[in-house]
Amino acid sequence: MRDEQKYATIVALFATVLYLALVVAALGLISLATNNDVIQQADAGPLVGPTMSGAAVITVFVMLLIEGVGRPPAEQYVAVGFAFLTGVLTYAVFILVGAALYALGTGALFDVLTFTESMLVSPFALAVGILAVIVTLVYSWILAARVGEHGRPLWPWERRGE
Repeated sequence: MRDEQKYATIVALFATVLYLALVVAALGLISLATNNDVIQQADAGPLVGPTMSGAAVITVFVMLLIEGVGRPPAEQYVAVGFAFLTGVLTYAVFILVGAALYALGTGALFDVLTFTESMLVSPFALAVGILAVIVTLVYSWILAARVGEHGRPLWPWERRGE
């Protein structure tokens, strides 16, 4: 693994941890502000919500690795389209994983549709997708800002010969 790929992987790991913290905070604050639960169905169980969030975090991490490690450093740019794609994909994964787990838990296949319908318009799912867009944009901006650098960052007094 080259140095640029190591750098992109480490920054992706930190960005993913940031995304997890933002999602937990956003879901909690939205729940407090609206006086609603993240999952409206009372029979969903305690593991559906954390599993949905975990799937969203894994999706963001994989997409960040695709963006950072898969693209050569000279071709890095602020990827607005890729960030939007990541947000939409994360939004979909968040909802579909929850719907599948809810249907498995209740044993009724029709519950996939009711759960999905309730989450499509939910501010919680929208927050998960929007935060994925923001974190991906910041990640691609950080990688694009490093284009042209070789090695570690230098202090101004270390660059006198350049």
